[in-house]
Amino acid sequence: MTSEDQDPQAPLAAVSASADVLRHPEAGDHLLTALEHERAARFRHESGRVDFTAAHILVRLCAARLLGVPATGLTLAQNCPDCGKGDHGRPYLPDHPDVQVSLSHTRGVVAAAAGYQPVGVDVELTARSGSLLDVAARVLSPAELRQVEAHPEPGRAFLRLWVRKESLIKLGRASLDTLAGVDLSALPLDVPAGEPLHSRYQDLHLLDWADVRQGAAVSVASTAAPRVVVLTPPAG
Repeated sequence: MTSEDQDPQAPLAAVSASADVLRHPEAGDHLLTALEHERAARFRHESGRVDFTAAHILVRLCAARLLGVPATGLTLAQNCPDCGKGDHGRPYLPDHPDVQVSLSHTRGVVAAAAGYQPVGVDVELTARSGSLLDVAARVLSPAELRQVEAHPEPGRAFLRLWVRKESLIKLGRASLDTLAGVDLSALPLDVPAGEPLHSRYQDLHLLDWADVRQGAAVSVASTAAPRVVVLTPPAG
């Protein structure tokens, strides 16, 4: 699944199994900074460390594709605008301030995006759709809540709205406290499997897809139309 025939300057996004990222020819622990290694070591379970590492490698691969340079040497940092600490917050490339990046990881699956425009990405496993419904009343608008309740698969419907809203948070256009005021009910909830769905929300371009191979729902938000690229073909 790819949409690389779009503008090569447009934001690009990729989703992959964590294990496939780590098998990429350019992948390796050498790409991570000392702080990233320290953060990875804090995870209690190996699976968490793997997903964290894979996401931080994939976002470098995305930026490298955008810039036309090797991933080696691309430094990734983070900054929290509230506390100023560098161990969390929005990611960025100190040596490439014109490039915007975003990353997300869930159990065994990672997503990343890079662009010359602001961009945000989120990925969630479809298997989690039922468990996430508990927070629906707190993060959905009244119209969205009615939409989800009327859908034949409420869990999947909510998951689609959730990843869209999370991508807006990553973009800096929403926060957890304001999600209920973000009404995306005018957008289609059903995304064809394996086919990117493009839509608009205010001045933003949204790109959604349902990755059947990974069993994941993905959403990308940007001020320009994002494109999907395949950076880590699955093994076998």
